[in-house]
Amino acid sequence: MLAQGWQAARVLRPGVLLCGVIALAATFVAEHYGGPQLLYALLMGLAFHYLARDAKARPGIEFCGRTLLRAGVALLGLRITFHQVAALGWETGVLAVLAVASTIGVGLMLARALKRPVTEGLISGCAVGICGASAAMAVSSVLPATRENERFTLLAVVGVTLLSTTAMVVYPLWVTLAGASPTQAGILFGLTIHDVAQVVAAGMLLSSAGDLAAADSATVVKLFRVMLLMPVVLMVVFAMRPTRSVPGAEQEDDAADLPDVPLVPGFLLAFVVLMLLTTTGLVPPAVSSAASQASRWLLVVAIAAAGVKTSFEDLLKLGWVPVVMLLAETVWILGFAGAGLGLMAWLR
Repeated sequence: MLAQGWQAARVLRPGVLLCGVIALAATFVAEHYGGPQLLYALLMGLAFHYLARDAKARPGIEFCGRTLLRAGVALLGLRITFHQVAALGWETGVLAVLAVASTIGVGLMLARALKRPVTEGLISGCAVGICGASAAMAVSSVLPATRENERFTLLAVVGVTLLSTTAMVVYPLWVTLAGASPTQAGILFGLTIHDVAQVVAAGMLLSSAGDLAAADSATVVKLFRVMLLMPVVLMVVFAMRPTRSVPGAEQEDDAADLPDVPLVPGFLLAFVVLMLLTTTGLVPPAVSSAASQASRWLLVVAIAAAGVKTSFEDLLKLGWVPVVMLLAETVWILGFAGAGLGLMAWLR
């Protein structure tokens, strides 16, 4: 058993080291010069696409792109407790659920109107509606394994990261001009900005040393949206379970060897279990903080691997349609959340 494990590690080592070095480089650039860490990892990974078909590197790259991705998503469960969700108030919770559901619905309708596969509507809708790049990759991991889905997922990761970074800068300026309170602004950020890091950063832009209302409310609302990832992906698993492939779609070289999608993916079960453990207080704060950092690191490595597997030529083949879908969904969730918060304020 030990010998088999050592042999497996030797096979995975070249690809894992490649993705790890890319992730380290992206982290260094983000920490010293600013900017989105995930986007840096993806763009740096694209530069190493020539290694994607290398016999020595490919197993480790595939391992990072799937196994480490799922581990990173599972560890997100340690960042959420049911107490945090309850503190939102039922109105905010309902608004968050409706915003996510309607955004996914808009994605599906856009895919149908633009004559694109329904899977693209799911990936883009979940990416915009739930938690950006993490949601796009989590949903993609349980969809049929086609080159089209993989290419679209990579473009969705690039798109939502750019949109999220733009929103991080623009939304605080907009709510300041609109005269919103820090708590209202934080809730809006949490409901509309795509990635967790950008949500926290936007909240901090409106916070001071003695008043963290914007940052706290933004973080809790955003984490509630992250919690919705589990039921959404589970519904996707049930919907896609009858078919593992899409007729006429170009399959990955190893797609035929992939097992059927499990009824309940292990990483989703781990997500729920870890969230329950965090809620009961069985997980020390130090462990939760370390797990949060580990989750972020695993996702960075996974996105680096996804970048290595995709070329600029592959992304350009998708055309303008995905860009339109992501922009339309972003405008939709912003308008929906803004209208909902306005209605809540009026009713009070």
